[in-house]
Amino acid sequence: MSRYRGPRVKVLRKFIERANRSQTTTGNGQILPGFSTKVPRKQVGPGQHGAMLLRKKRSDYGQRLLEKQKLRYNYGITEKQLVQYVKVALRSKEATGFALLQQLEMRLDTIIFNFGLAPTIPSARQLINHGHIRVNGKKVTIPSYQCQPGENVGFLTDKFLQTAKENNGGSIKINNSQTHLSWDEQTNKGTILGFAARSSVLLNINELLVVEFYSRKL
Repeated sequence: MSRYRGPRVKVLRKFIERANRSQTTTGNGQILPGFSTKVPRKQVGPGQHGAMLLRKKRSDYGQRLLEKQKLRYNYGITEKQLVQYVKVALRSKEATGFALLQQLEMRLDTIIFNFGLAPTIPSARQLINHGHIRVNGKKVTIPSYQCQPGENVGFLTDKFLQTAKENNGGSIKINNSQTHLSWDEQTNKGTILGFAARSSVLLNINELLVVEFYSRKL
């Protein structure tokens, strides 16, 4: 399955839970913070029968599938990529669900997004693909690059840095939950202090259901 490039609000409405809406969104009402900054005006599912679909109780398989899709859309990864991340997580000494999320959080496109250098992960991926991002002073054009503690991240030119600052009210602002990231205003570089913690994940996700979904397949 390839990456989704269609209407985003339509996708966001897929993940609205009428009975559990408070746990569906982040603090600012975003359902998939990495996928889109938009908040659906209609709090019902997509399509003519969206409201009716919300009233139907999902099966256990349906709930696991929903969480898996939520992860895919938020981080903008393909099914093949997600399967590979799950395989690596299964071999990890950490809890499988946490190891899976940590890999996704340490991707370069996610790091750029969490630094506030791009409004969404797809936007961050575009910056990387076009060669505007450098890691440790070298240009990196691979969005899936796994960042490591101690590495520095920044723009190749000041033009895009200035745009990022303007979009953030004049300076680079990192979410308080991103304790593994630090930004230096003097050098205009971000430093990765360590591996991402579970509390740094902005997406409301039950990663255990994702692991259960693949444990029956792998």
